Amino acid sequence: MRFMIVKLFAVAACGLPLAVSAGGRQQAAPLAEDPVKELVGRLDLEKYKATIKGLTQFGDRRQGTDRNRAAVDWIEAQLKSYGCVTERLKYEFNPPPPPAGAGAPATPGPVIASGEVRLGVGGSRYRGITRPTSVNNDSSRQPDARIRELNTQPATPGPREEVYCTKVGSTRPYEMYIVGAHMDGHGWGEAANDNGSGTALVMELARIFSMPDVRTDRTIRFALWNNEETGLNGARAYAEQRVELQGKENPPGSGKYPEPTWLGMIQHDMMLWDHGMPRADGTWNPEQRPEADINIEFQSTAKFADQAMKLAFFFRDANEKYATDYPAAVGPHMTNTDSTPFMDLVPAISLRENERGMHTGAGWNPTWHQPIDVFSTFSDKDFRLGLNAAQTTLGAIAPLAGASLKP
Repeated sequence: MRFMIVKLFAVAACGLPLAVSAGGRQQAAPLAEDPVKELVGRLDLEKYKATIKGLTQFGDRRQGTDRNRAAVDWIEAQLKSYGCVTERLKYEFNPPPPPAGAGAPATPGPVIASGEVRLGVGGSRYRGITRPTSVNNDSSRQPDARIRELNTQPATPGPREEVYCTKVGSTRPYEMYIVGAHMDGHGWGEAANDNGSGTALVMELARIFSMPDVRTDRTIRFALWNNEETGLNGARAYAEQRVELQGKENPPGSGKYPEPTWLGMIQHDMMLWDHGMPRADGTWNPEQRPEADINIEFQSTAKFADQAMKLAFFFRDANEKYATDYPAAVGPHMTNTDSTPFMDLVPAISLRENERGMHTGAGWNPTWHQPIDVFSTFSDKDFRLGLNAAQTTLGAIAPLAGASLKP
């Protein structure tokens, strides 16, 4: 009897409702089906792959080109087909002209460091075998004539646009999470991984949260940034234009908030390739490594580092609960991605395939800004890594936004 009393107290203390069985004994009432698990289950590998494939029809989607503008139109049409209400942010990109006599751009030399690398004790350092990295600007290195022709038009300065869509919260519409990825790329490939993989992830989440039976308490905005490859310009433009609009009801008394107060920003940038370090002979393992994982990064030097760290670990917990294949790891070195313009304004994190500093900067990804960043390079194991990142984000954002399913 004493054991039964203690057991019943423990159940009640956990907040579970008690019910009385047919035999008169009290027992925990059955819990309702987990709506987050149901939503995560709606993610589909083939749909995710199809969205990436759709993006690759526009080549590398380099900013300032007709193919980039066509890709923005295509993304917006897809979002509208899901029932997600779209808007566009407009800004100007006018970089300084190249130095006189510079001539046509050449393929640059090795990038010494990409991302944050701290050489001191306990810092983020290159490990194992490393290779130099670079951005390919040489069209002749693309063996596919169709892709080469598709990417021929050069970028020009001037007006830019990027698209986002919004799931408006039902009880707290004035609070919002931003879920983002950049849609532009370069390197004379198809930008399938960098960053079709992140763009497709955000679009898939927009599709699921826009389903008619899905309700959220808080607002979620799905943003597809432009001009990331030129210095995070699209995300910076959004932050600069809209930071002061947060939480303001417009028109007053309408219950509408064009820019709800930001609660968190979650970026997705390169989701597919975690094949490990290059071999000693310079080649790479063609298969996804068994220990592949999703890297969730926050920036330890950011103004909101403590809150971002908590957000990152919340995402890792969601991965443990809802991801089907690959685990997640949390790291404190987030840099050179579209969450950076937000990190001193709101807790911001980034999901990616490799640690930005130690792995990508050390040349662990041969597809990064290269002609082989095309759809056919990647296997289902690679695409499934991206799908697991989608499961992780959906599994975290759904409870944070108060998602539920209508009967």
